[in-house]
Amino acid sequence: MRNRRTVLAIAVVTLVATGIVTAPPTRADNFTQADLDLWQREYQTVVTQGEKLFHGGLGNQNKVSCDQCHPNAANTHAETYPKFQQQLGKVAVLGEMINWCIRNPLQGKPLALDDPKMIALQAYILQERRGVPLAPGKH
Repeated sequence: MRNRRTVLAIAVVTLVATGIVTAPPTRADNFTQADLDLWQREYQTVVTQGEKLFHGGLGNQNKVSCDQCHPNAANTHAETYPKFQQQLGKVAVLGEMINWCIRNPLQGKPLALDDPKMIALQAYILQERRGVPLAPGKH
C-alpha cells in the first residue's frame, strides 16, 4: 500500500512538473466587490497625486506648472493619442508629449514613461477628460 502511494505521488509530481496537468487558470474577470473597491481607491490615490503634480508639484526651477497652459487638463486632448505631434516630429503617445512640456515650458527633467509621477499625471489628465470619445490620431 505504501509503495502504491509513493508511485502515485511521483506520478502526480511528474505530471504537474511537465505541465501535463496544471492548475485551473485564473480568469481575468474573477474578482469581488471588495477588489473593485480597493482598485478604485488605489486609482483615485494616483489621480490625486497626478493632480498635485499637474498644479505645480513637479519641482521644476522656473515654477511654471502644467495648469498654466492647461487649466484642469483642458486642451490636452489626451483622447487623441497616439498621434503625430509636430513638436516631436513623430507619432507620439501622451507621455512623450507630457515630457516635451516638462522639458520646454517647465524647463524640468523628463520622466521615464513608467515613472509613478508620469503614470499619475496621465491618470489625472485622463480622469479630467473622461467621457470624451476616443479619437486616436485626431487633430
